[in-house]
Amino acid sequence: NRLMPTWDTHSAFDRDHRRLSVDEVARLQVAVGKFVNDLKVGNGSFQPGLRVKRVTGHPGVWEMTWAPDGRATIEFADPVIDGEVHVIWRRCGGHEIFNDP
Repeated sequence: NRLMPTWDTHSAFDRDHRRLSVDEVARLQVAVGKFVNDLKVGNGSFQPGLRVKRVTGHPGVWEMTWAPDGRATIEFADPVIDGEVHVIWRRCGGHEIFNDP
C-alpha cells in the first residue's frame, strides 16, 4: 500500500483554482482523488476518464481531464520522500490553460 504522493502547486494553479466555480472545484477534487488512487496502485496507468497524457510541445508537462472543458496540467518532479511520487500542479481550468501550461 503506497502513501499519498507529495505535491506542490505553482502560483498559476492557485490563481486558476480561485477562479473556478464551486461545481468546478468539486469536479476537480473528484478527479484528483481518482488520480491519486491510480498513483497508489503504481502500475503506470490511469482510469480512462481522466485521460492523463503528455502535453505536446511541453516536455515534462502532463494534462488530466476533469470535466468536458476541465483540464489540469501537472509535472512529475524529483521525489521529496524516497520512492514516492511528487506531483506539481501547474494549471487548472478550461482549454485556455494550454496557452501557457
